[in-house]
Amino acid sequence: MLRRVPLFSNVEPGKLKLLAFTSDRVSYDPGEALFHQGDTGDAAYVVLAGRADILVDSSTGPIKIAEVETNSIVGEIAILCDVSRTATVQTTTPLEALRIRKEHFLKLLTDFPEITIEIMRVLADRLSHTTSELSEARSRARKDSDLH
Repeated sequence: MLRRVPLFSNVEPGKLKLLAFTSDRVSYDPGEALFHQGDTGDAAYVVLAGRADILVDSSTGPIKIAEVETNSIVGEIAILCDVSRTATVQTTTPLEALRIRKEHFLKLLTDFPEITIEIMRVLADRLSHTTSELSEARSRARKDSDLH
């Protein structure tokens, strides 16, 4: 199952077995949170099946900023940056995930440079998407202020 996750596609089967043994398989019902914004970053999650929303707190309530799908990874930012959770991840369907504890995740990155490169790609893609959305939002805000 891990072989289907792009992050792990280049890792040899024996090492994937080791990862599977050192990780916890977790299940969530729709509406449950994998973690909440502000929580301590103690694990990353690889979504094996199901979907979830990524929500950020605001003064008007939670704002959905993205969706998580099968074969995605979430929760790695808090581990890599050693900060609290930057968002809440809440399931929208039944969800199965592999919970990789912080120390195992960091060891994985040390032992497998190919995974580190793939994580960098995932993060760079998210940053590019966020930058694009921010630029569009600023442009809309300027147009709105010019109209008033």
